[in-house]
Amino acid sequence: MSDSTVTNHEAANRFELSVDGQTAVLTYHLRSGSITFLHTEVPQQLAGQGIAGKLARAGLDFARQQNLKVVPMCGFVAAYIKRHPEDRDLVREDDLDRVTGEPQG
Repeated sequence: MSDSTVTNHEAANRFELSVDGQTAVLTYHLRSGSITFLHTEVPQQLAGQGIAGKLARAGLDFARQQNLKVVPMCGFVAAYIKRHPEDRDLVREDDLDRVTGEPQG
């Protein structure tokens, strides 16, 4: 994989990473004070190269920089946060069960 950089294509509400003519995306929805990660899509030809993780990392870094709470509707992002507990502070309290697997209450 070339040293590609994730870009935030704000007009399309998605983070993008292009490699070898293929583009992987993490779509999101911004709302006042929060960002909802909706879906991660990586072309089959790019699978297994850590691209989805790079997209998730970029999205979480953006959320932290912008002081946004995260709503991890995307299963990949939720699993990524579960593997990276240092990012759990970004998740809205009502949505922690998505990353811990345990009901909050």
